[in-house]
Amino acid sequence: MTTPEHPSPASQAPEAKDRVHRSSAGIASGVMLLALAGWLGIDAVVVGHGRTPWLALAGLLLVVPLVVAYTIRPAIFVNEDRLRVRNPLRVIVLPWGTVAGLRSGYSNEVITVSGTKYQLWALPVSLRARKRAARQQARAVAAGGQEGGLLGTPGTGAGRTEPPRAQTDKAMDDLKQLRDDRCTEESAQGEVTVRWAYEVIAPAVAGAVLLAILAATG
Repeated sequence: MTTPEHPSPASQAPEAKDRVHRSSAGIASGVMLLALAGWLGIDAVVVGHGRTPWLALAGLLLVVPLVVAYTIRPAIFVNEDRLRVRNPLRVIVLPWGTVAGLRSGYSNEVITVSGTKYQLWALPVSLRARKRAARQQARAVAAGGQEGGLLGTPGTGAGRTEPPRAQTDKAMDDLKQLRDDRCTEESAQGEVTVRWAYEVIAPAVAGAVLLAILAATG
């Protein structure tokens, strides 16, 4: 899923508008998990007795940040100067000049010129989507072959169309093209920066510590 992000009006210098890539399936699953955790946790807090409400609160404090981190939080912000990757526990900013390449396999990754790899959580690989695209391409080739026997060589000329691709593979193709176009530009140079997501880590650790204390004193 791609949505526009506008720069803050408080910024002194104008910035390029970002394109944002996120996983619709990840967001949907995260919302469902949060609803389930909230229903069970709040029910335990309201009707529970003894230590149950405290255990439920500690469990929510641990689980909710992690669910948000691994389902709703991941996003990729792209503009002509840099790639900003918001993964579950880290935010990585990579100017295009520092990106050596992007690789798709069982996961999508960005590789820096120093050889460091960062997984793109917001663009999960769907083997099912790839197989569906491959089947569509096979059917199109078969249909084109039949038409070619009567009308000539298929897939050439002004009517030629691109083969079907999985959505995340299309997004990776766009990122690769942007990297190739912008990696030598002066505005796309700089250093890779990595920031830990303490807003996720701190409450999760607090919940884990509280659960440990409750277990030890039980």
